Amino acid sequence: MVLHAHLPFVRHPEHPDALEEAWLYEAMAECYIPLLDRLERLAEEGVPYHLSFTLTPTLAAMLRDPLLQERFRRHVALMQDLGRRELHRTRHHPELHRLARFHADHWDRVALLYHDRYRGDLITPLARLQEAGRVEILASAATHGYLPLMDVVPQAVEAQIAVGVHAYRELFGRQPRGFWLPECGFHPGHDQILRRHGVEYTIVDAHGLLFGQPRPPHAVYQPVVTGAGLAVFGRDWESSKQVWSATEGYPGDPAYRDFYRDIGWDLDWEYIKPYLRAGIRGNTGFKYHRITGPTPHKELYDPDAARERARVHAGNFVFNRAKQVEYLAGGMDDPPVVLAPYDAELFGHWWFEGPDFLEDVLRFMAANPSVRTTTPGRHLDRLTQLALVEPTLSSWGYKGYNEVWLEGSNDWIYRHLHKAAERMVELARRFPEAQGLQRRALNQAARELLLAQASDWAFIMKTGTMVEYARRRTVEHLERFHTLYHDLLRGTIDGYRLGLLEERDNLFPFLDYRVYAPQPAPAPQAAGG
Repeated sequence: MVLHAHLPFVRHPEHPDALEEAWLYEAMAECYIPLLDRLERLAEEGVPYHLSFTLTPTLAAMLRDPLLQERFRRHVALMQDLGRRELHRTRHHPELHRLARFHADHWDRVALLYHDRYRGDLITPLARLQEAGRVEILASAATHGYLPLMDVVPQAVEAQIAVGVHAYRELFGRQPRGFWLPECGFHPGHDQILRRHGVEYTIVDAHGLLFGQPRPPHAVYQPVVTGAGLAVFGRDWESSKQVWSATEGYPGDPAYRDFYRDIGWDLDWEYIKPYLRAGIRGNTGFKYHRITGPTPHKELYDPDAARERARVHAGNFVFNRAKQVEYLAGGMDDPPVVLAPYDAELFGHWWFEGPDFLEDVLRFMAANPSVRTTTPGRHLDRLTQLALVEPTLSSWGYKGYNEVWLEGSNDWIYRHLHKAAERMVELARRFPEAQGLQRRALNQAARELLLAQASDWAFIMKTGTMVEYARRRTVEHLERFHTLYHDLLRGTIDGYRLGLLEERDNLFPFLDYRVYAPQPAPAPQAAGG
């Protein structure tokens, strides 16, 4: 299993209560902290497991940012206060009071873990799990740029990959073996760039391998190797559908907590207003109803019944994987591998019981002699030879190609992104040895371009959720880039304004603008034979 943890870089020091920063706080409280808690518990109990994570550079930058850490602490304290008020409000209603207690206890647990155990640092415990051989962490692109649509300017792809690998080394003190392509977006030729930066393997959606040349001999159940020497794993459809599918997947079970029913929408405005961000109705995390079914009427949530349902679903998942592996093994020399990648935020945020499900899956896998967990790197170490296959253009988005990130709602951004990328390459060539204020401006220009390229903005425009915010972020980063570009050409850099940009968009302190200047690289060494 591979859990892809990613959020776009959202940090607004200019606003004390930015609505969009809640994306991070919700994911931390409902997903990242509960997952770490369970993975550490399994390790402490000696349960053998292996799991893969991707931690994107933008998410890592936010998790390490002192401003966002302090704002998360304040958010948790506010939710603890809401929990106390809810216990008082529901004191005469036993069923609601039990649910209020359940949610209040959740926030108290989050506070205890974040303040006392992790001391505000969620990355070090994950790194410790990697050092212990429990977890394998993959690198990813700098700002989650969708690489197939950046290929118009190849150096833009190179920069996203190079900065992503550098960020990983800064974070974990080692070279990453694997690299998560944002949205599993593969474009032929990008394997050469990945190998230039020391990456051994990546992951594509099933059709990326199945439509490759030649057809892989074992479908997606063994990795292949490209001509550039990059090992490529394919996503398994069956295990993905069991968890992802809105109609067939486990998270849609009627017993599970309903994501959309929240007291932030249900309760009296004057009562709930102090706990809402920016004075706008929204989710608080206190959700007292279960999915129930395709009906507006929702029954009250039963945490015990939902917990038992997660255990049943975990058992079913492991049973199906064991039968799947048993069937596949009959026609293969090497043990088959079933690779199941998911967005990490599914586990706990969208699917509240997801961390319990994952914990039970790992426990059941450890107890099942016919199937075991592994990581892509560990599996590669067992193989002596891989079939030579060139994967095709693909993604894990709707219809499997580029449509999500290039259609009527968002197609306008690409001519601007391509022009900015061309100008960044021009700047890197024009100023090969910049120093001082000029160097700072060049590095910030690269930073603004990377932030504008985040695939999240095009995705949000497509899904229609926070469209104005996504449009504004795209335009603002491009405007900042072009202002710096013209200032650099004119030699009129505004040091004060530059300092404000550096403070606001402060990720990648190591960034060197010369990553946009094409440089010769040594020939890559093949991975996996």
